Amino acid sequence: MCSVQEERFMDLEKYIAAIPGFPKEGIIFRDITPMLQDPEAFKETINVIVNYAKDKNVDVVVGPEARGFFFGCPAAIALGAGFVPVRKPGKLPRETISKKYDLEYGSNEIHMHKDSIKKGQRVLIVDDLLATGGTIEATIELIEQMGGIVAGIAFVVELKDLNAAEHLRAKGYDVFSIVTY
Repeated sequence: MCSVQEERFMDLEKYIAAIPGFPKEGIIFRDITPMLQDPEAFKETINVIVNYAKDKNVDVVVGPEARGFFFGCPAAIALGAGFVPVRKPGKLPRETISKKYDLEYGSNEIHMHKDSIKKGQRVLIVDDLLATGGTIEATIELIEQMGGIVAGIAFVVELKDLNAAEHLRAKGYDVFSIVTY
């Protein structure tokens, strides 16, 4: 069952493909590439994220690799904010800070340039999917380590049964999801 959390012009759920058994049996993968392929659906998705964030006085949008780039970059442009990528090890050329974290299917590590967030900057985190929240919690830790303020966190898709959004809200973060499953 899906619920859409904000009224909009398009039914964005129909642009999210359900792929059973990927990456392993028992998982239903939520594929956002049909949304990216349709210019109106992609534009509407960005508009919904921007509408959520427009009153948050965002200085910087942060997007985790790689699907956070798809939605974070256009949102940053629309908000008049900069964009900061969160990358896997070895992908950023200057000095970085890093955080190891657990995923649904193992563990990972993320990096950000050490000077990418300035103290007091208001940050919007944008990603395609919220599952267990490991990537986002690691991203939050890096932002706050640099003195940034997490003004909001926006997702295209949230897997509600995993309770990651509720966990983040309990810690005081403003979490927004366009579509929840």
